[in-house]
Amino acid sequence: MFSTSTHPALAAVERKFAAGERLDFEDGLALLQSPDLLRVGAMADEVRRQKNGDDAYFIINTHLNYTNICHLSCKLCAFGIKPDQPGAYALSLEQLEAKMKEIAGRGFTELHIVGGVNASLPLSYYEEMMRLAKRILPGVHVQAFTAVEIDYMARIAKLPVETVLERLREAGLDSILGGGAEVFDPEVRRIIAGHKTSADRWFAVHRAAHQMGIRTNASILYGHIERPEHVVDHLLRLRELQDETGGFSCFFPFAFHPANTALAEEYGIQDTTSGYHDLRILATARLLLDNFDHIRAFWMMIGEKMAQVSLAFGVDDLDGTVMEEQIVHAAGAETAQMAPKEQFIRLIREAGRIPVQRDTLYNKLKIY
Repeated sequence: MFSTSTHPALAAVERKFAAGERLDFEDGLALLQSPDLLRVGAMADEVRRQKNGDDAYFIINTHLNYTNICHLSCKLCAFGIKPDQPGAYALSLEQLEAKMKEIAGRGFTELHIVGGVNASLPLSYYEEMMRLAKRILPGVHVQAFTAVEIDYMARIAKLPVETVLERLREAGLDSILGGGAEVFDPEVRRIIAGHKTSADRWFAVHRAAHQMGIRTNASILYGHIERPEHVVDHLLRLRELQDETGGFSCFFPFAFHPANTALAEEYGIQDTTSGYHDLRILATARLLLDNFDHIRAFWMMIGEKMAQVSLAFGVDDLDGTVMEEQIVHAAGAETAQMAPKEQFIRLIREAGRIPVQRDTLYNKLKIY
């Protein structure tokens, strides 16, 4: 199907792809380093078509950030601050209840909850948060907490991760977020997020969730100090766990936004990722993560136009309406904080795809 590339390493990848062989580490490097992005994209688009046809998904969702207090001080982050800094907050259960009542009735099917690692919040706080969500927002899927948050809940409560997951599930947790993965390479991780949960612990939380039947997502943070080999290693480690458990629903890359971050200041990172970089990461992920059904482009990170173009580079999901977002915008994102349903329908149709409104687990709610 694909004619031979003039780039030798990519030509070898194309031959393996055409033969249906699984791509390996060296193939991943070739995909990330080849100058021929369109050929990489063509292969990724073929995988997208085989897995999802011409369906392109979006979701009606909203975000809730319960605290910006975080003791980790990750250099990559512009959101988390110390409790004594101006603007620090941790929503009380009463404030959470009021917030949930305020947003009830807006028609969203997913509530996305994430915050900083706040050592002053006990496990009972998170359990009651889940109960409030289920009581005030019946029928809404609660996708909450990264593996990092859950790991620290377990440490603070001095309980096994499995026990924490079970208690959260009993209280109302439906699925887990994919954030906190950053980059798994230990040296890169030490620099960008030195006090954060280790890669091994991140995997342990997701493995435990999968074994309990709790679906999770997966991610990477790219566009900072990582190199191609770190990206490929990251993707292949995710693929390995997916081979084992099949518990990941989708993969989505986060483009690093440098504004207001210590990492950008220390390493002189001034620019956000380029369009070529974004598309190369997405297409490579689609080709290496052959056991993931869905690759998601987060429009708020890369912009609506680039997200639309990504539908031709292996992506089948543009994320959701969001309604309110703080973390990316704290790092200088200039995109809107929400997008109406009609905008997704237009972007997807203009890309020649079929707009499909989904729920969190990719059940089709409405085809437009």
